Amino acid sequence: METLSVADLQRHPAPVGAQPDWTIPQRWSDYSKAEHAIWNRLFTRQLTQLQDRAVPAFLAGVKALGMGPTGIPRFDELNEELKRLTGWSVVAVPGLVPEEVFFHHLAHRQFVAGRFIRTTAQLDYLEEPDVFHDVFGHVPLLADPVYASYMQAYGEAGSRLHEDSAALTQLARLYWYTVEFGLIRDADRLRLFGAGIVSSNGESEYALDSPEPLRIGFDLKRTMLTDYRIDSFQKNYFVIDSFEDLVRRTSVDFAGIYKELEGIAPIAVGTRLPTDILFPPNRKP
Repeated sequence: METLSVADLQRHPAPVGAQPDWTIPQRWSDYSKAEHAIWNRLFTRQLTQLQDRAVPAFLAGVKALGMGPTGIPRFDELNEELKRLTGWSVVAVPGLVPEEVFFHHLAHRQFVAGRFIRTTAQLDYLEEPDVFHDVFGHVPLLADPVYASYMQAYGEAGSRLHEDSAALTQLARLYWYTVEFGLIRDADRLRLFGAGIVSSNGESEYALDSPEPLRIGFDLKRTMLTDYRIDSFQKNYFVIDSFEDLVRRTSVDFAGIYKELEGIAPIAVGTRLPTDILFPPNRKP
């Protein structure tokens, strides 16, 4: 595996106690009974809610990786099966990591995860992703070969950027509206696959059933131009047809896409365009 470049290491030196690539030991034995109990509570609540809401590949990944209400997973045990299935692994980091570090790990099929877990006062909302969001929300779909390939390709696209703030912002929107808050068509209804939704009790219901948000058929340029908010439920979601179609639509020359979007103003949250294809909520009002 290639290491981070000298320039990247100089721009983003790892915090004390972390490796140069920002990874740290999970220290599973340090978790308290109370912390394991929070995982169990969150896991049971979310898996029950997601049975008829999440894309089948997510539920299959949870089962294949042996996740359950049995305490915070050990990353080393999780990785044995995940590596066998798709070559991915989960690595612990001390918190949010710089973009170059994040892209580097994704490009090498490593998903970075915070090791801390939220408190009981934060069950329904916290600002920084914790081990429940990262592992329960993201990792099950990494057991799906097609989705796993999309994530690696995304990391490779990010690794090719060099301090281009406009392009980074556009690429971040693609991640936000697919990996974090993506919806997918399943016959005549929509299902969830974005980690930010499947790990959120409230948004798991809102994203599919509320008449308020726009559910827009996925278009790469439209997605990369659309702003988002981090302090509330989303006002718009993007709907893909399948993971295979998502891979096909994003197998492009991103340098050319950035050039096409240069100078175009971002699209405000909740804006409906005449060209948008909209989907109704699953539960009709």
